[in-house]
Amino acid sequence: MKLLSLLAALVTLPGLAQDYPGKPIRMVVGFPPGGGTDVVARIITPRYSELLGQSVVIENRPGATGTMAAGQVAKSAPDGYTIMMGHVSVNAIAPSLFSNLSYDVIKDFAPIGIAAAVPHFVTVHPSLRVSSLKELISYLKAKPDLTFPSAGNGSMPHLAGEIFTNLAGVKMVHVPYKGSGQSMQDLLGGQHLVAFDTMPASAPHVRSGKLRALATSSAARLPAFPDVPTAQEAGLPGYQVTTWYGVFAPAGTPPAIVNRLHSDLVKAMQTPDVKAKLEGIGADGTVSASPAEFAALVRADTARYAKIVKEIGLKMD
Repeated sequence: MKLLSLLAALVTLPGLAQDYPGKPIRMVVGFPPGGGTDVVARIITPRYSELLGQSVVIENRPGATGTMAAGQVAKSAPDGYTIMMGHVSVNAIAPSLFSNLSYDVIKDFAPIGIAAAVPHFVTVHPSLRVSSLKELISYLKAKPDLTFPSAGNGSMPHLAGEIFTNLAGVKMVHVPYKGSGQSMQDLLGGQHLVAFDTMPASAPHVRSGKLRALATSSAARLPAFPDVPTAQEAGLPGYQVTTWYGVFAPAGTPPAIVNRLHSDLVKAMQTPDVKAKLEGIGADGTVSASPAEFAALVRADTARYAKIVKEIGLKMD
């Protein structure tokens, strides 16, 4: 009987993959609406849905800096109907920061493809009278109790802030939130005066003048913000931080389904409207890495950030 059951399963899996997708797909986002992960997901899903022929429904499940949702997705059925808009902090950095993760970033997911890669802004509230990165660093040396918000302990805005203070030789007080949407509200309200958030979360407020961008963490100036210097140009060499967002399925998802999800992700990202919206938030997302290339990036970044986290002495538990 066990042999017959196994044979039945082997016959059924290709059939499921061939008929996929036959119902709506849930895309889990481990942060509240308004943050970078959510913004990227909402840019891509309309076209993704059209190409897949089924609705891709975003489900926000905030908590524990995205790791709670990742743990739930890792335990979901590997049938292609529960996927996740992942994030470098959740899917590569978390093992270096948290000792009690409920998932393994390498073994528990099937990487599908990169959705976007974005730099960070060093932004200040307009009430802070500094107009350059060098002026900000001088100001922070005199004000070591100044706070900076982030999307949560261990999030990329948190890590970007810690890397900044380490390179600049300054001290700041980190204030974690449950997502960039919430931290951004308090930044705009003036409860905090400096932040290191991602382009998707920051760009609209920089354009509106509600925040002032002093530098980007990119290697070169961004076409969407040509007047904002890189940190290198602004006087802080070595400050390069990139956040990537990518689609993941639970490990064990049939390769045919992974390939279908990847193929339509690439097509969605190449449509003019999605391409323009991604470029508008400073994202480099014109062509997605293959599943194998994405898996290699996850492994490489897991090792790279483990070294960085150790160097700056950051640990969440």
